Amino acid sequence: MDVLSEFFLTSVSGRIEENATAAQAQAGLVAPNPLGPLATLPGTWKGRGFNQIWRPVHGQGAQDRFLELNETLETLEFEAIPGDIPNRGMVQADINLHGVRYLQQIQDAHVLGPNGQLAGIHIEPGIWLSTPPTANPLDPATVARMASIPHGTTLIAQGATLPAINHAPPIATVSITPFGINPPHAPVQFPEVNLATPSQFRTPHVDIPNVTQAMVTNPNSVLSQAIAGQNIISTTTLKISTVPLHPPSSGGGTSNIAFLQGAAGGPNAQSAKVEAIFWIETVKLPNGTTRLQLQYTQTVLLNFNGLSWPHVSVATLVKQ
Repeated sequence: MDVLSEFFLTSVSGRIEENATAAQAQAGLVAPNPLGPLATLPGTWKGRGFNQIWRPVHGQGAQDRFLELNETLETLEFEAIPGDIPNRGMVQADINLHGVRYLQQIQDAHVLGPNGQLAGIHIEPGIWLSTPPTANPLDPATVARMASIPHGTTLIAQGATLPAINHAPPIATVSITPFGINPPHAPVQFPEVNLATPSQFRTPHVDIPNVTQAMVTNPNSVLSQAIAGQNIISTTTLKISTVPLHPPSSGGGTSNIAFLQGAAGGPNAQSAKVEAIFWIETVKLPNGTTRLQLQYTQTVLLNFNGLSWPHVSVATLVKQ
């Protein structure tokens, strides 16, 4: 067969296949994307955010804490994992997982590091998984995030996808007020949260020129402000936690290196719990086109000195 004939047959075959696929799509016969709610994630997302963390202070007498605040720049890259990820079953039939790997990199928006570049404050490689419904445990389809943090913590946070909505997400308030580890978990107020109160145990204003009291009181207000006035026509919500949810009936948890766990008098700073909500949003622009936007709020509970200290991170990212 000559090259021209081979090209002609390949082209015809391709058109036939495309037409068949189009016909299947019109008939609703095309199989759904196995990534499910993760299908739009592959690619690069960039944007800005806000980070808050209570850090333990060693050797400062009665002062056991420092309130670090950061305005952030973030890049979040996703890549689909090709093919099925088979999981073998004993008490039920095998299932296939599907997923994306990711790399999250966060920099301080203002503070420079030793190399004269914007200081890096977080890097996190990980995987998101899409899990089909299962009979044992009796769970609907779920998603799970597996993450590794260089401080010495790994986590698995699993949860459900909420039904898609045709408007902006409802964004609840979140508090950074610490509380007792043991019941009754009474909240404990500290003066560092009041920006009008001078403190050497809080990030100086020169490093956070745009941070307001409203942001510290409720970090999620940064998310609400970012989408104010936007025409969001679709929102997919992924809600995950390291604490077993119902559903799912099981799965999830954190693991920390020995230093974080501590020994007598510890822990030093144990990551005890992680909860996060990711909103994948379709924004309609004034010119009629659309763009994809990703917002998230994440709360990590750091345990030290008898209290659970909320570490809240939020960001709004646009797919490039």
